[in-house]
Amino acid sequence: MPKPSLLEQLNYIAKEADSQLESAASEADIESWRVAYLGRQGRLTMLLRNLSSLPIDDRRVVGLEANRVKKLLEEKLNGRQQALKEAGYSRSLLEGGIDITLPGRPMAIGRLHPTTRILREILEAFTSMGFSVLEGPEVEWEHYNFDALNIPSEHPARDMWDTLWVDWADPSSQERNMLMRTHTSPMQARVMENNEPPIRVVVPGKCYRYEASDATHEWHFYQVEGLAVDTGITFADLKGTLYQFAKRIFGQDRQIRFRCDYFPFVEPGVDMSIDCFSCNGKGCRICKESGWIEILGAGMVHPNVLQGVGYDPKKYTGFAFGMGPERIAMLKYGIDDIRHFYTNDLRFLNQV
Repeated sequence: MPKPSLLEQLNYIAKEADSQLESAASEADIESWRVAYLGRQGRLTMLLRNLSSLPIDDRRVVGLEANRVKKLLEEKLNGRQQALKEAGYSRSLLEGGIDITLPGRPMAIGRLHPTTRILREILEAFTSMGFSVLEGPEVEWEHYNFDALNIPSEHPARDMWDTLWVDWADPSSQERNMLMRTHTSPMQARVMENNEPPIRVVVPGKCYRYEASDATHEWHFYQVEGLAVDTGITFADLKGTLYQFAKRIFGQDRQIRFRCDYFPFVEPGVDMSIDCFSCNGKGCRICKESGWIEILGAGMVHPNVLQGVGYDPKKYTGFAFGMGPERIAMLKYGIDDIRHFYTNDLRFLNQV
């Protein structure tokens, strides 16, 4: 009996493979079928290796037929795999493996960072009193950060701000007069230079200082600066504005205290404290046994600052204040370490 030709062997393999594939009932069966017929040592692959022994004309005919058979088997393989998947889905539904009437699994959603939340609360408190919100540059000129705020180059008050200076190429000057702003107060001068009174603005933004980090200090942090300038503004207006702010943020039952303090760009200057929320003013570890917690600094805008931007200090007066949102959040939510705000620890962030 003569040996079957390669074409006859191809047709036989195609029929046999088709029959075997139809009987495959699992992923394992399908994989075994693929290895047996289409794998590197599969029957179809081994048969094609004999093409080189045929005359060139026969080789072309058998090669075309072999490619057709191979493509057909691959299409049937994909179809059988899809049919098994769909049968599995249907079987799962019938057996109760998936109940499409049940609600889906809850998705984890993002939330606002605690600094963003407290910033929004602070800004909302002041915008409700007629203040506008502005932003300023984080890389600032020495003039606005110090000189325009009544802090000339030799003023000892500069030691209060540990400055990060920026080196930049200016062929006309060898002075380091660009820096990372140490507070948001430079916007006082910028706003007044470009606007005529009345002015009522709050300025949120990030600040930078060259200092070591600890539980109450960070080298980068947020501040909110406030400024109001008009004719007839008095210290009573400052107290009333900050009084309403503190009541709104910390609660109506909080007690407020103002004490004299020094800031070069205000005169007189004050710090503002609230009675300790933990001990209600009796004295504890949080308030260092004083019964009070300082929350911000403020004062009446210094006449030199007004005069420096072209305002007549005999006509106009104003007040300014500055606070750290992270410190406000620490006091409001009982957070004991400012570094938590910047470590990206989800255990902390998910609590807020």
